[in-house]
Amino acid sequence: NILLLSQIKLPPMMEIITAEQLMEYLGDYILDAKPKEISEIQRLNYEQNMSDAMAILHKLQTGLDVNVKFTGVRVFEYTPECIVFDLLDIPLYHGWLVDPQVADIVKAVGNCSYNQLVEKIISCKQSDNSELVSEGFVAEQFLNNTATQLTYHGLCELTSAVQEGELCVFFRNNHFSTMTKYKGQLYLLVTDQGFLTEEKVVWESLHNVDGDGNFCDSEFHLRPPSDPETVYRGQQDQIDQDYLMALSLQQEQQNQEINWEQIPEGISDLELAKKLQEEEDRRASQYYQEQEQAAAQVQVQGAASPASGRQSVSNERKRKEPREKEREKEKNSCVLL
Repeated sequence: NILLLSQIKLPPMMEIITAEQLMEYLGDYILDAKPKEISEIQRLNYEQNMSDAMAILHKLQTGLDVNVKFTGVRVFEYTPECIVFDLLDIPLYHGWLVDPQVADIVKAVGNCSYNQLVEKIISCKQSDNSELVSEGFVAEQFLNNTATQLTYHGLCELTSAVQEGELCVFFRNNHFSTMTKYKGQLYLLVTDQGFLTEEKVVWESLHNVDGDGNFCDSEFHLRPPSDPETVYRGQQDQIDQDYLMALSLQQEQQNQEINWEQIPEGISDLELAKKLQEEEDRRASQYYQEQEQAAAQVQVQGAASPASGRQSVSNERKRKEPREKEREKEKNSCVLL
């Protein structure tokens, strides 16, 4: 979305684009963005980064792995996926920060990334040292109390760090959003499918941690949705799809260990690359099938006649109960998208 707002131009009147087409546009843009006049060392370094970025570009269809640190809005643990943002010169921010004035939380969290902090909490809980147990409890409380992945200290730091008119990526709640700053106020690009028919709703203000921002048009004038009920249903559908994506990514992580064990010894790099690509294609196909099935269920539910409305509600409750139990089981797991 950032590149579409600044660099990449799609054909006029194009309203729908496939994932394959989008990957081609991004790949072409990366190739065209290669600097012309640079030293040999810089050229080799850029080409290596470009190769690494191309290798993970397909992950944009499901999710990139980023690992926040709680000390700064631009501080992330380095992962190969971060190369994409660096190569495209797109700033990446988050607002999940520890307030430096709260000494016990600062001590408990330290310079840990999210993954490291989870491991530390588990280790501290199993310790015989009462001080470590207490520190682990404080760190766990911090994660629980900031489950929305945004703190007021982080919001203040974001407002200060983002430049006026800057287009950047904001990471929160395992999602990436397009963010900008207009007249000192932060705004997020509205992309939930519930707003698909709301042509005038373009931006949502980010001014608190509760997520109830004001909707605006492309000129940042207040523009409430014309049909709040439709928007709400669309947001719920989006939550269901996000849940399916999280489960799919977890399954992918589990499958990766099995697949590595099945790779025969002495295989060539080319054969290995082909096998990995085939596996990625299979997983992507499986993920999109799950999405289509979820969308089909939503359409069938929405097509119920008024006479069968009560029965439809009853069935909906029955369907949701096992899903809520599944979500409760997954509550202690975290998948970073």
